[in-house]
Amino acid sequence: MAEGPNIVGENAEGKPANGSPSAKVPQLVDHLFRHQAGQVVSTLTRIFGPQHIDLAEDVVQETLIKALRQWPYRGIPDNPAAWIMRVAKNAALDVLRRDRALLDKQEEIARLPEYSTGTPGPQVELIDNQLWDDQLRMMFTCCHPAISRPARVALTLKTLGGFGVPEIARAFLTQEATIAQRLVRAKHTIREMNIPFEVPGAEELPARLDSVLDVIYLLFNEGYNAHQGEDLVRHDLCEEAIRLGTLAAHHPAGDRPKVHALLALMLLQASRLPARTTPEGDLLLLDEQDRHRWDKRLIWQGFLELERSASGDEMSEYHLQASIAACHAAAPSYDETDWARILAQYDLLVRITSSPVVELNRAVALAMVHGPEAGLVELARVRKMPGMEGYHLLHATAAEFWRRLGDLARASESYKRALNLTANEAEKRFLKRKIGECESTQS
Repeated sequence: MAEGPNIVGENAEGKPANGSPSAKVPQLVDHLFRHQAGQVVSTLTRIFGPQHIDLAEDVVQETLIKALRQWPYRGIPDNPAAWIMRVAKNAALDVLRRDRALLDKQEEIARLPEYSTGTPGPQVELIDNQLWDDQLRMMFTCCHPAISRPARVALTLKTLGGFGVPEIARAFLTQEATIAQRLVRAKHTIREMNIPFEVPGAEELPARLDSVLDVIYLLFNEGYNAHQGEDLVRHDLCEEAIRLGTLAAHHPAGDRPKVHALLALMLLQASRLPARTTPEGDLLLLDEQDRHRWDKRLIWQGFLELERSASGDEMSEYHLQASIAACHAAAPSYDETDWARILAQYDLLVRITSSPVVELNRAVALAMVHGPEAGLVELARVRKMPGMEGYHLLHATAAEFWRRLGDLARASESYKRALNLTANEAEKRFLKRKIGECESTQS
């Protein structure tokens, strides 16, 4: 979150008094920053104009710093979300009074509702309803095709997710200076091209919506299986991708079958997150996972979104991937998985996408239906596709096929090649464990 004074309740030794309300303030403000900052920044950007995104972000950061300073001594408001809205509104008016170029925006800011900071009730829903459109406009602005893909991701996380530059840099293991430069370039593009703060019209919507979905799916994939770093899963990225997907799918402009299909895919995949790693953070494969730990609520929501995606005659990549995820979610056990159906879905998927990774996943399903020998034959074809020889999961998959055939020497060799190609520490520990199992069985 934004940096601010670290003011918390302290005991006589100068340490936080963990039982006091003051000790809860930083955690609460961090939570609100995640859930409210994007809403407020979006509304202020609509009023100030997209060329003034920085100004909107400054106002929200100033508001949250005030919360860190005041709440430990005055108490946490009964409705802290409404407090943030009200204080941000007043801070925006102060900014406008100092900036002559924005004087004409004062009246529009003043017309924002006066949210009561008393006990929360229906007005929390009112706030969400009033700011829903602004957040979608912000999403389309951040994901404009004129902005580079990496910059789209950074700007979306910064403005809508409340992520600070250090957090974005850590999420993608990129230098903070690089992220900062991407943000500067993205905002420069918005100003230079005068990109409007709006949901595009009917003619532009399909292409622009594809750009939005691309960013959301990229966020989720990086969270679900982090390419580098200590942790296999980045829960914050998965949660933000699902939040943005929900925002898009449940808005009239985004109420399209493929948007619901993407949301279904992310919900079904996320349902397995609690079981994907051990308490120590070590990777567990699908056949090793305790399915009782799968999140049944997310599975139910995923099936609901998949049903919504069935309207119309559109069949997207997201539909097929969500259908495959649904097969896994519905299977009582790994052995009872309907692999023939999954293979059929992959057969359709490879027809509409040229992704070598999809081809690799199809090879896994093929091996489950026709045996590891068939899988190895298919891998020989996939290996020739661009970039796959240097993709660690291809070699890890080959190792699993050789292991199932009983050729532990070749399995160990393939695991070692995969180990040399991955930068994720959880995957490295998993591959080392597999190598050790192969070598100990051979000796």
